[in-house]
Amino acid sequence: MPASSSSNHGPHTFSEILSQPDIWRACFRRLNENSAIEEMRGKTAARKSWLFTGCGTSYYLAEAAAACWTLLTGQKARAVPSSEILLFPQLEHLSDPGLQAVVISRSGTTSEAIRAAEILGKKYKTSTLGITCSPQSELATTCQMTIAIPDADEKSMVMTRSFSSMLLTILLLAAETAGNKDIPVVLEGVAGGLASRIGTWNGKIEEFVAERSFEDYIYLAQGPFFPIAREGALKVTEMSHSYAQAYHTLEFRHGPKSIVAPQNCIAFLLSESGMTAESEVLVEMKQLGGTIIAICNRASETVRKASDLVLELESSSPEIGLLAPFVVPTQLLGYHTGLKKGFNPDEPKNLTRVVILD
Repeated sequence: MPASSSSNHGPHTFSEILSQPDIWRACFRRLNENSAIEEMRGKTAARKSWLFTGCGTSYYLAEAAAACWTLLTGQKARAVPSSEILLFPQLEHLSDPGLQAVVISRSGTTSEAIRAAEILGKKYKTSTLGITCSPQSELATTCQMTIAIPDADEKSMVMTRSFSSMLLTILLLAAETAGNKDIPVVLEGVAGGLASRIGTWNGKIEEFVAERSFEDYIYLAQGPFFPIAREGALKVTEMSHSYAQAYHTLEFRHGPKSIVAPQNCIAFLLSESGMTAESEVLVEMKQLGGTIIAICNRASETVRKASDLVLELESSSPEIGLLAPFVVPTQLLGYHTGLKKGFNPDEPKNLTRVVILD
């Protein structure tokens, strides 16, 4: 890892990003020791429809969780911001029989998430499961059930390892629900694979950022990777005060590509399922003059030639195991961009660690 100012600016954020492989393993051990996943599987076995909700990063986590839930279990799952439950509950079919709600909050004190849990449980008599890093939080007492992973909590304002760790926790619950015994082993392997690459990725991203300046950032992905792209756009906005957008990869052709230029950083989160079609868009955006980052499991020669930076995981994991590690380069991009622009990623402007309403 090259020398940088990382240790002097945003030390909590930086160390928390790099800690993710170790933190994932610690969370796996804790969940295994307290049998939390097996216990929740028994309590939710009768539920056939799932609603995931949260605010900000936790909402994007909810979107990724809903996609993973359907892919692993075959059950209906959807995600909504907690504010929609508060303001437009009539749109969300909250009275559906057999609905299981999952309320996500790192701190367990986010006002909108707490109020959503209260409305779901008291007004709609919906079963509620809290996912949090704070076992003694208000969310834990409000929800009927809770899975807490305190190892993943953070000192920084910006959510990094808490996002990926809570996502993996939900993946483990989905696998248990589906009777899939392979996923826990797969995720252990993914943690090991990321541990062997995260230092190299950090060095490449730091160098990439040092050599370039961008007017805005675009994140493109499909399927379960799209919420990861949305979270990536949020990270660079929070940590570097940059303008960022996320689109479905193929949708970017339908109008938004009009802005493509060398001063646009375009990050592709390439799925294996859609690699051929997504790679065609990548090549097209390079031809239009965009500066391209490719985040993928294994890059084709076409992707290599058309990209300015390629970050490969080279994992044998099923595609669903790639979501958590794919968010890590987007966090590092936000972090190093923030440093370059003179900001402290530990203290983003206008933000607080938790949004608590009167």
